[in-house]
Amino acid sequence: MKHTTKSQAEIIAGLAPHLRHFVRVQDYQAYTARDHAVWRFLMHQLGFQLADSAHPVYIEGLRRTGISQEQIPSIDEMNSCLAQIGWKALGVDGFIPPAVFMEFQSLRILVIAMNMRTIDQLLYTPAPDILHESAGHASFLIDVDYAEFLQQFGAIGMKALSSSEDESVYEAIRHLSIVKENPQATQQAIKEAESRLQTATENNKGLSESALLARLHWWTVEYGLVGNPTDYKIFGAGLLSSLGESKNCLDDSRVKKLLLTPDAINHAYDITTEQPQLYVTHSCRHLSQVLNDVAKGMAQIRGGAASIKTAIGCATVSTLEYNSGLQVSGRVTDLITDAMDNVSYVRTTGKTQLAWRGEQLIGHGIDFHSDGFGSPVGHVNEFSRCLSEYSIDELRFAGIETGASAKLEFVSGVVVEGALLSIERRDQKNILFSFRDCRVTSGEGRVLFDPSWGQYDMAVGTEITSVFGGSADPSEYPLYSPAAEKTATRTWSEADQSTFKIYQRLRELRQIGKLADKSLQELYQSIEAQQSTDWLLLFEFYELIANSDDKKSESVLAKLKNIVRDDTTVRQLVEQGIQRVSAAI
Repeated sequence: MKHTTKSQAEIIAGLAPHLRHFVRVQDYQAYTARDHAVWRFLMHQLGFQLADSAHPVYIEGLRRTGISQEQIPSIDEMNSCLAQIGWKALGVDGFIPPAVFMEFQSLRILVIAMNMRTIDQLLYTPAPDILHESAGHASFLIDVDYAEFLQQFGAIGMKALSSSEDESVYEAIRHLSIVKENPQATQQAIKEAESRLQTATENNKGLSESALLARLHWWTVEYGLVGNPTDYKIFGAGLLSSLGESKNCLDDSRVKKLLLTPDAINHAYDITTEQPQLYVTHSCRHLSQVLNDVAKGMAQIRGGAASIKTAIGCATVSTLEYNSGLQVSGRVTDLITDAMDNVSYVRTTGKTQLAWRGEQLIGHGIDFHSDGFGSPVGHVNEFSRCLSEYSIDELRFAGIETGASAKLEFVSGVVVEGALLSIERRDQKNILFSFRDCRVTSGEGRVLFDPSWGQYDMAVGTEITSVFGGSADPSEYPLYSPAAEKTATRTWSEADQSTFKIYQRLRELRQIGKLADKSLQELYQSIEAQQSTDWLLLFEFYELIANSDDKKSESVLAKLKNIVRDDTTVRQLVEQGIQRVSAAI
């Protein structure tokens, strides 16, 4: 199949309205020459370090998805490559709601945080950045089995039931990442943000489907290994984009390796520390098998009373799907079952939407059903089949026709009695009966709907086949909006901008290839004049001359080591960089 490359604007225009709000068009000119230098240092170091430990697909995947070691990737250039494998890429601002992230993934769209981590955060960034999102995730999309797994994960993940506590944790994580990324943030602000996340996490005592799936995502997409517990390669994006953990994870005495099974969802992870164990999948196809096994226990597959009870416990908007195809989206608050735990009646409270196959029914949006919706579920006495399966003529023959009074007595004991106004049909099925002057009572005589409440709309169906998180038609019933709090825009002093010019000159000389002594001398004089402690600037110059001027490189190297001698972390980075440069000479 031939795939056409589209611009970011064209891709965005083709999105559903509720997704467009989260997209951010990449401003490539906003990246500084030092941003590109940070990218280059990390990518070259990762390539050197991962040469033997990363899955072979990784290196090939970088090339085939438009990602170079030399500069931050352009989203447009990535899309030119991704189009060949049926995927796209779009930018976002940091963390986005998990359900939205998963929906993008289900559409084969890789969302990429646009920020580039700073020189002070080479080993760890508190927020998603373009290196992790592009180099970490995009490379494995060239593997058909992995790409299908990722899309399938998105389709399942976007429908996972999530709790109100999950939402509080997400908001706290996003807030903390933004605060830590902001150079103007005070220690007090960081402390308060950390405390907010701790409180939200402690209050999230129950494990929702979304939380359990997040664990599987962590142990596979982010921190997965492939092979077997004694012979494995790295494929998880979190490892592939981390100089520290991609090395430390290979130490089997420190990090236990377990065969990936559905049991992985029962093991929590801590984003603030290195993991004590990792999971190994046999293959990318095995990933899909484990995901399917996990999905079998989810409400979207199981349906029924147990799934509805789970949705009630989550206290968030979810969707109940009848076997007629009708979908009811709202916060489920009430469930009546019979002695065998079969669903007899369900009710939502507050804004509710009625839809069919993901499209809202005309006139049945959240404005019309602003106070909620309730309806019986099950078979009706005197009818051998589900009411949805009868033709209009068959219903008329049974005494049910629009404009006339009707009385429906359900096997459960629920009774619906009123004047039938209309029958909504889709795909030759009856999915919704609407009544006026209608009274609905339970088998115990409890009034479930009173005529004075207005029009009564009754869903048609004998069972709830699926219960899933979110609304059926999110374009008409959006649940998420972009956070008001945005990642802080970085500002640069005149000294910073002067430094960036030297970085840019370094890039230009590297691209020229043939280095003139005069150019190098002028560049070194510029660096000296800066009196800068910017170790990466000096390292870039050292790398440029390492194999051409032994005397000068020794001098630069000595100065570089002196700058970083009191910072253990940076000193180790420089030593690793020197090792790489030496190996290339």
